[in-house]
Order: sequence, then structure tokens, then C-alpha cells
Amino acid sequence: MGEKVAADGIDLADRERYRRKLHECLEALQRLLAEQRFDRPKNLMGLEIELNLAGADGLPRMMNSQVLERIASRDFQTELAQCNLEVNILPHQLSGRVLDQLAEELRAGLGYAERKAREVAARIVMIGILPTLNATDLTAASLSENDRYALLNEQMRAARGEDFALDIQGVEHLLARSPSIAPEAACTSVQLHLQVTPGRFAAVWNAAQAIAAVQVAMGANSPFLFGRELWRESRPPVFQQATDTRAPELQAQGVRPRTWFGERWIDSAYDLFEENLRYYPPLLPLCGPQEPLRVLAEGGVPDLAELVLHNGTIYRWNRPVYAVADGVAHLRVENRVLPAGPTVADVIANTAFYYGLVRTLAEEPRPVWTRLPFAAAARNFDTACRHGIDATLQWPRSGRTGGLAEVPVVRLVRQELLPLAARGLDAWGVEAADRDHYLAIVEERCRRRVNGASWQAAAFHHARRQGLDRDTALAAMTRRYSELMHHGEPVHTWPVAWSVGPRRAVPGPRQAAATDGV
Repeated sequence: MGEKVAADGIDLADRERYRRKLHECLEALQRLLAEQRFDRPKNLMGLEIELNLAGADGLPRMMNSQVLERIASRDFQTELAQCNLEVNILPHQLSGRVLDQLAEELRAGLGYAERKAREVAARIVMIGILPTLNATDLTAASLSENDRYALLNEQMRAARGEDFALDIQGVEHLLARSPSIAPEAACTSVQLHLQVTPGRFAAVWNAAQAIAAVQVAMGANSPFLFGRELWRESRPPVFQQATDTRAPELQAQGVRPRTWFGERWIDSAYDLFEENLRYYPPLLPLCGPQEPLRVLAEGGVPDLAELVLHNGTIYRWNRPVYAVADGVAHLRVENRVLPAGPTVADVIANTAFYYGLVRTLAEEPRPVWTRLPFAAAARNFDTACRHGIDATLQWPRSGRTGGLAEVPVVRLVRQELLPLAARGLDAWGVEAADRDHYLAIVEERCRRRVNGASWQAAAFHHARRQGLDRDTALAAMTRRYSELMHHGEPVHTWPVAWSVGPRRAVPGPRQAAATDGV
């Protein structure tokens, strides 16, 4: 999303040319797949984390340009709103001490960014949704200074034709409207990339879809938005509604939203790119200079720029990625399920669990997706978002009897999935010490039934019981979260009770967030 584009206006001819090039890109992709012109297996993974900026008071700070100027590293980029940053970790081979290496690089990078942010009275907060965000914080004026964000906002508004509506019934009910896509920026995530060969792509993507609910349940860290306690992982409904270009009539017709879990298991990466063209009109019809079929005919590898751009405006929770590096094409599965945080240790534990589990499930002789209906996987995802670590999911019974069983996710993870994740990390060649250390964090979350979302909710209610009003309690909890996040111990070890300080209210119009109909 941080890529620079020129927003010089779009006319009908631009859209017609873009659609033609999209179909040429899709044909080129089909030929590349048929001719097996993709990179050989390298076991490469990548990691991106979206971050929030807050002040010492716990409230959001709209100043990513000032912070990025001081960080002065290409590893850090803008994100949608001025209170967001993104950090990118260079690709690593999944082997050896990779998990500890990732943890060390993240600690060093985030520590450096925190020191630079403090120079302008800001803090780095790694959390799924910053609890102190108010509807007035996320407007078109708060979007980052990037032509692509402005153009994306303009095109999505035009496609929608009316305000974007948030209507989420969780522990409490949130009703809000926005004339821009800015509420999307409330959602900050961890994105895990895995480079795969075309022959393995479908199995890896299907496995990732099957376990998406388990990932959410274990890693939920987004229970609040605009002063309301919602789902344990509120990012998915917020993201879907904040990017929903469908008017109510199109929703009633069954038109698919741009933020989408999907509707079927796949046989090839081509299936997903083809669906993107079949179901979704382009939002950013910006054409690159390459003619993909000509490049292919001349023996080159096309960048498929239009297909890549279009793919970036469709927000699948497991997204296909096509890219060219050193003149060779490759495919990646981009896992977008997890929220950011709470700590580096938690992020790497989630990472270990995902890469280990997806490896084992993708190689099973009787894959889980042949025994789990896709509709059940989608229901699981919704259930996990709503209930987090307390969710009960549908999962295939072991043995020959078949069918689905209702299983508490903590029992499913401890008894069945953690051993599979350990086996997968062994298959990658990850050191046993790393494997055991990080998977033990996931196991302890299950044993104590604590993750980021459950801690936030418990800490907020502790602050309320100490007499703080809603906004002040959210700010106090956010400050405590930030302190513990930077201390670095996994979230399941965090105490809930602490001295919340003086009972002062957060001044000004922010208190409007405490009422329905924001």
C-alpha cells in the first residue's frame, strides 16, 4: 500500500485499457504456470507488522511522516493513516535458529523506532486496534500523505456512493458512519509470507484457510473500537465494513465484499487470480508500461503490474502474491489473519505455530480440507473472531467415523495442533530449542486461557472497577499495555491488576465515543 502512484485523474479510456491488460496478465500467468517458469523451492518466509503511534497519554498521534523522517530506514514505511507505520523484515530461510533471529531483528528494529518516535513525543504500540481511537481520529484528513491512499479513498467512495457504515454487535453495539475509508486504518496486522512453488500453492493456501480460525482464536488482540467492546478480534468485521463498496442493494444480491474469506477450496493459484477478475471491478485502473504477452513471447518474465495492483485491492485473509525477483517469477501465500502484538515473543510464537502447522497440514495424505467443508471453515473464522480463545470450533473427527466435532479451541490446539506444528517446524529444519520455546508460549496461552484480547478486556474492566470513566479507563489500559509490550514478556504472563493512577477524565469531544451512534 505504500507504493507511490500518480493520481492525475481517471477517464473511461483508462478503465477500458486497464481491463484489457488485466485479462492479458491473467493469460500470461496461465502460460507461466503451464510452462513451469517459476522459482525453485527456497523455503523463504517474510514478515510485515503494522504499528500504531500513540502519545504518553495513550491517545493516537497523527505524525508518521515526522517519525519516519527520523527513523530514516527503508524497512519502515507509511500505512493508511498518519497514526500507522509498517515494518518489513527481510526474507529468511525457514531453518536453523530463524525464529530467534526474527525475534532479535524485530526487537532491535522496534527499539530503534521507539527511540526515534520519542524524539517527537510519540510511542510505538504493537496492537490490533488502538483502544483509544475515536471516530474523529479517522477521517480523510488523517490519511497518510500518499497519492495512492487518496486515489483509493476516492475510488472506493465513488463505488459505494454513500457513507461507509460500521454496525458491529459484540459485547457492546457499535454504530458509526464515515464518508471515507479511514476507519480501515484502525486495523493493524501481522502479515506472514511463504514462498511456494505452483505445485504446492493450493495445498498451502487450503491449509492456511483451514487454520485461520485457530490463528485468530490464539492471537486475538483487537477487542475495542471507538470506545466500544466488540468482538475479541474485531479487525475482520471492521475491515470488511470499512472497505465495503457495495450498497445495501448489492449486498442483498449476494455481491461479494472486497474483504473476503472466500467460498471454496482451490486447485491452483490461478483460481484466486481468476476470481479476482471475475468478481471485482478495478478500483485503481493504473497501467504500467509492459505488455505482458509481448514480454512473454520474447522469452522474458512479465511483472503483471496490473494484476498485482488489482490483487492488492482485494483483501483476502490468505492472499495470493505474484512477484518477480532477479528476473524470476515466484508465488507466495500472504497470511493476513493475525493482529499485531502484543509482544515480539507473542508475534514469533504465532509465526512458529503458523509455519509449522501449515507445513504439516499441506503434506498430509488425507488433507484436512477434504474433511472440513469450506462453509464450516468460514463459520469457524467468524466464531473465533467473536469469542477468541474461548471459541468452540468445528473440526474433523479423527479415525474412520468421519464427520465434524465441536471442540474448544484450547483443547484442539493442545491435544492435536501443537504436535502437528512441532512436526512441521522439524520438517523445515528449525532448531528444536526455538521450536520448543515458541510453541510453549502458545501452549501456555491455552492453559491459562489468556491472549491479548482477553488481557485488554480484563484490564479495562479492572480500571473501570477502580472508578475510572470509560475513556479514561481505555487510556489507562493502553498505557499499561504499551509498558508491558515494551518490557517484552509474553502476554499470558501479564498481571491484570495495577495502580491505575488518578481518576481524571479524558477531556474534550473524545468522550462522544462512549455513546451509540458515533
